[in-house]
Amino acid sequence: MPLEIINWTSILESLLFAAGDEGLSLKQIVEVMDVDELKAREIIDELKQEYESKNRGIMLVQLADTYQLATKKENANYLKKLVESPQTSTLSQAALETLAIIAYRQPITRVEIEEIRGVKTERPINTLIAKALIKEVGRAEGTGRAYLYGTTKEFLDYFGLKSLEELPALSENEEEEFIQEEADLFFEKFQETINS
Repeated sequence: MPLEIINWTSILESLLFAAGDEGLSLKQIVEVMDVDELKAREIIDELKQEYESKNRGIMLVQLADTYQLATKKENANYLKKLVESPQTSTLSQAALETLAIIAYRQPITRVEIEEIRGVKTERPINTLIAKALIKEVGRAEGTGRAYLYGTTKEFLDYFGLKSLEELPALSENEEEEFIQEEADLFFEKFQETINS
């Protein structure tokens, strides 16, 4: 039986990409990759060296106790231009779902959005903030004081609304069970606005 060759650096790169800005702790890497701490550190070092030895646009960094992928500083001017340029691209399904939830449930925390969607929402939230469709509107009470998100004036402009009261109404039942069908109704209504 041939010995299976495992591309550990490829696996770690995928994990770090999926983790996004949250990054991964050494403990998480050890647990997910099912390796010991020494092996995990070797894999981290190997991936870090791969990025450094090639002319790549990203690098592996350690911030506090987490490892994450980051863009190289020398490319900052181009990244700035991308962020500041007018966005003509449409929103992804994940971003639209997240935006619909925020529009109807604001102010709302990321955890509350994730409970409704059932998946992580960090990237869609970052996209919506970058497009100035949502913003941080305060902090929640209690442990951790999570950020609360709400829509912006640009959100209203983007969808041709004068105020949030012009959002399509949801029935009481729909408000209690904010599920995919309601989000789809929201998207269909505003997709027409975008495409017209």
